[in-house]
Amino acid sequence: MSARETDGGGWRQGVTEEQRQRSRRRGQGELEALVLSALREADGPATAGWVQERLGGDLAYTTVITILTRLLAKGAVTRERAGRSFAWTPASDQAGLAAHKMRKVLDAESDREAVLASFVTSLGPDDERLLRELLSRARDEEDD
Repeated sequence: MSARETDGGGWRQGVTEEQRQRSRRRGQGELEALVLSALREADGPATAGWVQERLGGDLAYTTVITILTRLLAKGAVTRERAGRSFAWTPASDQAGLAAHKMRKVLDAESDREAVLASFVTSLGPDDERLLRELLSRARDEEDD
């Protein structure tokens, strides 16, 4: 088998059961965060193979490609042709990705006011103060 072939379950040949169990406990969001973190460590655009190696090689190449493709659909990464494959670059930082997820949830709801009200009332005093400051700054920037 080549290094890219798997055992049928998305795992590279030679991956130990311990590595499989550790990875099974990771959710999709955690894998996406790990891939994004690896991309941010790159000096420039990185291939899926580079990301796979950076993550320790316990995920199959096809799994890394799937995660990168999902991140592309979410607008979290960009890609450009690099020979016969693609080179990937993060489109935003972790905060930008979290903000994108929050907007997506908000946009999916019909009662935006109820969603925002629920969010705001769940904030602690420090976060509420910070949100007020950020809204005030955004308003001031609009006035300039």
